[in-house]
Amino acid sequence: MNSLISKAFSDAKKENRPALLTYTVAGDNTKKKSLEILKSISNYADICELGFPHNTPIADGGQIQTSAYRAIKNGIKINDVFSIAKNFKKIKENKPIILMGYYNMIYQYNENKFLDKCKKSKVDGLIVVDLPYPENKNFASKCKKKGINFIQLVSPTTSVSPKKILEKYNKIKKQNKSKNVVIGFGITEKTIQSLKKADGLVVGSAICKEISKSIEKRQNAVTNVTNIVKRLKNKIQ
Repeated sequence: MNSLISKAFSDAKKENRPALLTYTVAGDNTKKKSLEILKSISNYADICELGFPHNTPIADGGQIQTSAYRAIKNGIKINDVFSIAKNFKKIKENKPIILMGYYNMIYQYNENKFLDKCKKSKVDGLIVVDLPYPENKNFASKCKKKGINFIQLVSPTTSVSPKKILEKYNKIKKQNKSKNVVIGFGITEKTIQSLKKADGLVVGSAICKEISKSIEKRQNAVTNVTNIVKRLKNKIQ
């Protein structure tokens, strides 16, 4: 386990709460703005996830798709995502950052080149949405060699109630008590407290929705998104 990521979890456990993870799409809605949002929300988030904008995001909800389309329309390329991560790490070297993308994109870029780029940009972990176990064993071991944490994603096929999510969580947790298990679907200010037992909680759609709203209303997305993350953090303290 990458030390910065495991430290974030153990620090949260010491405070008797789940780790708070945020998910934003790199380049939403501009490269500069996306870095500003990341820097600002990282004051409240324990771990930051940064998504590669993808034009057919199969595992993402509508809010995240909207963010991805905005970023693609603004011409965000793979290398821009790395430069956002790198610039973020220059300022927040101790804040873990996880990149989230799709395998075909990594494959086209070239696996080794991609992992070298992650290493250079000081990326702590990787989530590859469409690379399930056991197909990911090879790539996961390549990540390990580079000191990059490969994070396994188990996605619910339907929109599930918090109660059902917790049942599934407990099942997974029982299989491997030492692993940190994180819940990351449909977390809002309404549901977050009921999921407090998890090792970690990822908020993505709620953030993307707030960016969309801020753009529509011509408001400051950085401030609005930070306020949401701050409120979510308070609910799990």
